[in-house]
Amino acid sequence: MIEVITKYFKNLTAEQKAQYEALGQLYPEWNEKINVISRKDIDNLYVNHVLHSLAIAYFIDFKDGSNILDLGTGGGFPGIPLAILYPNVKFHLVDRIGKKIKVAEDISQKIGLTNVTLQHGDVGEVKGLFDFVVSRAVMDLNDMVPLVKKLISRKCINSLPNGIICLKGGDVSREINAYKKVSMVNDIKDYFSEEYFATKKVIYVQI
Repeated sequence: MIEVITKYFKNLTAEQKAQYEALGQLYPEWNEKINVISRKDIDNLYVNHVLHSLAIAYFIDFKDGSNILDLGTGGGFPGIPLAILYPNVKFHLVDRIGKKIKVAEDISQKIGLTNVTLQHGDVGEVKGLFDFVVSRAVMDLNDMVPLVKKLISRKCINSLPNGIICLKGGDVSREINAYKKVSMVNDIKDYFSEEYFATKKVIYVQI
């Protein structure tokens, strides 16, 4: 099913293709031991998890040297698919559930990612400054913004001011109400044609 990735990302190197290919074996193997991805959803790994994560790359093309925090990464989404696509960008993956971080760490190592660091803990324990915080349906924006404000760097090197980029589904109007002047909401169906993305969105909030 890697074809669903190469359909939208046509300039992947042989190494990147091999890394995406490996995910199709490693995640199901781990899922047999730990329920990282819903059992009924593991067959849809490439569309529902890998390609979904990569919607962020259609929204913004991270510049080399960017530093990204993946908050509530679970088994490594969106961080790992993005780290494969952007080998010159640093990704710090954080989750409160230790066994999920263990999965993300093992997979990162096995596919040879050198631009990923991982942390078992809460966002309050994270040190350092980041250009963007990315997440996939982790928490309400009204809860997230106050938690990550201090982690956003003032120095901007990308095409958009630094901030939060979230992947969410359904009606997000209530969540972004307080951030209307500093936010953008893009429909993922404008990027990808698969039915799964019909109601999925990329949400950006400038911090």
